[in-house]
Amino acid sequence: MSDRKPHLLLIEARFYDDITDELVRGALAAVERAGASYELVTVPGALEIPGAVAVAVGAREGASSRFDGYVALGCVIRGETGHYDIVAGESARGLMDLTVQRGLPVGNGILTVETHAQALERARVDGGNKGGAAVEAALALVELGKRFGQ
Repeated sequence: MSDRKPHLLLIEARFYDDITDELVRGALAAVERAGASYELVTVPGALEIPGAVAVAVGAREGASSRFDGYVALGCVIRGETGHYDIVAGESARGLMDLTVQRGLPVGNGILTVETHAQALERARVDGGNKGGAAVEAALALVELGKRFGQ
């Protein structure tokens, strides 16, 4: 078993910049606390996050593993149409499929909320700090994989 610190891919959906900024701030603090390393990429919205993970994984097949875990950071706020249900459900399903079907350690920090105020409360480092929690979840799965020899 290697003592190498985990290398994470953080994917941020920039649809709500102020919320994502706070999620990323919490995530980076958690990465630093863990002594891990990271790369950060940006996608337009939450629906693109599972695709970004899939592209990163596809790029490493047959080669040495570049990332040990993945962290999804974004926000979906309910609006007046059914679009919320599609984006919230499909982004979560896409991440879960990657976790279960491909055995990838993914921390899901995509907030699904009713209001902008709820999102900020959950994202703020001095509030819910869901960005930090997503990193911690990914790192816990990375450690579990090490324990089982993956």
